Amino acid sequence: MTDWPLNQRDPSVGDPPNARDPLRLCVNATVALITCVLGPIALLGFAGMAIVAYAQARRAGLLRSRCKLGDTRNVLAYLIVLAVLAAVAIPFWVLLWIRMLG
Repeated sequence: MTDWPLNQRDPSVGDPPNARDPLRLCVNATVALITCVLGPIALLGFAGMAIVAYAQARRAGLLRSRCKLGDTRNVLAYLIVLAVLAAVAIPFWVLLWIRMLG
């Protein structure tokens, strides 16, 4: 196996004006792809993970989130509504795929 020189910078190039890694954009694109393919199933999964994380954070003392909704109770309510809507939409989404592929 070859050792590739990963995470190294070429000193002859110089320092770029903004050397931040745009990883967040790659993550957002990947989430968008998963959502396009899995639709409401993905929404239910992501909302479920967020509900668990926010509930744990609230129990640990987090009362305000950096989310635009602010109060973690508002964030949890929003996520629960998303999860319920996704759960209701899943049978319709499955029927749509059955009709399209059948």
